[in-house]
Amino acid sequence: HPITQTIDELKEIMGRLGFTAVDGPEVEDEWHNFVALNIPADHPARNPLENFYVGDAAKPQAVENASQPRDPSPQPLLLLRSQTSTVQIRTMERMRPPVRIISCGRVYRPDTADATHFPMFHQMEGLLVDRGVTMADLKSTLRLFARSAFADDVHIRFRPSFFPFTEPSVEVDMSWADGWIEMGGAGMVDPNVLDAVGYDPEEYSGFAFGLGIERICARRHGIADIRELFKNDVRFLHQF
Repeated sequence: HPITQTIDELKEIMGRLGFTAVDGPEVEDEWHNFVALNIPADHPARNPLENFYVGDAAKPQAVENASQPRDPSPQPLLLLRSQTSTVQIRTMERMRPPVRIISCGRVYRPDTADATHFPMFHQMEGLLVDRGVTMADLKSTLRLFARSAFADDVHIRFRPSFFPFTEPSVEVDMSWADGWIEMGGAGMVDPNVLDAVGYDPEEYSGFAFGLGIERICARRHGIADIRELFKNDVRFLHQF
């Protein structure tokens, strides 16, 4: 399948840049999906209408921020992960710096399906944490990635943005035909995220990025509508 092929190629490219591929669960708890990522209880991203919760999403929230202890309940509120950033947290919980990983996997959001959106899609998450990591390292890494994935047939631009888990944050756009398309978000890991996993933000810094794999696949193969990737049309798939 073209998405599987693309994931294998992305892992190979990022492996050459020194990143190790890791995986994480698709059914997550709120701690890893929101709290440890510095997403507060009142943030729109935690709205039940913006997520696929497993069970009763109206359950009272026991943990609102990373400074509070985790919910001791044996049945924490679960959801289908809305981002692969959850793998960042799980990796940092079990590893000490330096950390240099990517994770490619499915994420779920109740988006209306159109040419560039789908309720289930794939992301490539990247994380690098060490001493002295800067925004320049992030930009250089993404430019090297783009050059490896698309040769000279692509330009990258960075637009200032905001994400709770990175500061500063940028949107990453890629040239497409006569315009630009958003490929994902990136930025320097917020100190609160480092605190949540027991890293000292005075000693370590890092960058993170999340890129849409369907859009990368579509850009590489000239596919105008990502919904074609999910139709299981053998005539379409035989092209790859």
